Amino acid sequence: MELAVTKRDMGKKAKTLRGEGILPAVVYGRSEEATPITIDHKQFEKVFKEAGESTVITLTGLDGKKQALIQDVSLHPVSGALLHADFYAIEKGQKVTVSVPFEFEGVSPAVKELGGILTKVMHELEMEVDPTELPHSIPIDISKLVTLDDQIKIADLTLPPSATIDIDRDEVVAMISVAKEEVAEVAPMDISQIETSVERGKKDEDEVASADAGGKEPAPAKEKKE
Repeated sequence: MELAVTKRDMGKKAKTLRGEGILPAVVYGRSEEATPITIDHKQFEKVFKEAGESTVITLTGLDGKKQALIQDVSLHPVSGALLHADFYAIEKGQKVTVSVPFEFEGVSPAVKELGGILTKVMHELEMEVDPTELPHSIPIDISKLVTLDDQIKIADLTLPPSATIDIDRDEVVAMISVAKEEVAEVAPMDISQIETSVERGKKDEDEVASADAGGKEPAPAKEKKE
């Protein structure tokens, strides 16, 4: 993948360049001084969409061709428009350290047929690798997840021959999780408390009735004298 660049005319402001459809950028390396450059905005946008930050790009138009990585891209905080790009020039024989994203492919039978949930434990892998073998992404075939106990580990991945990683190969990349049903615990009903409550209610009713009657018993009927 090639990208034509030119040395930047520092007499023009970055805002003016962007208005002309040109993106200001800079290229630098381990033993190379930073060189301001400019790129056709649309061309860079197209290359960046395909390459991302983990694909080696060949820069043309400078002193010979230079292999480089897109090291950083500055975006407008509101519009998201491209403002500036940094390229890291790679020396011949030099390895680069890059985080390569995972690309999950296929359909998991454990998800489709058994109702499991696909859990992506990791989303990228940092590796030191020869630039010529640097992959754009690492494919992860989730169709291998057949049972609810299946896992995909680092050891299961196919990496470039020159790649070295600083992570345990038993680390899990993807696995199947099982949804747990939450059952609300209902406390057993205490019958004795209900009975006590009922008895207390009857007693309260009797006391209210007694209070309404003045708290006195009705007077006995007088005997009628003849």
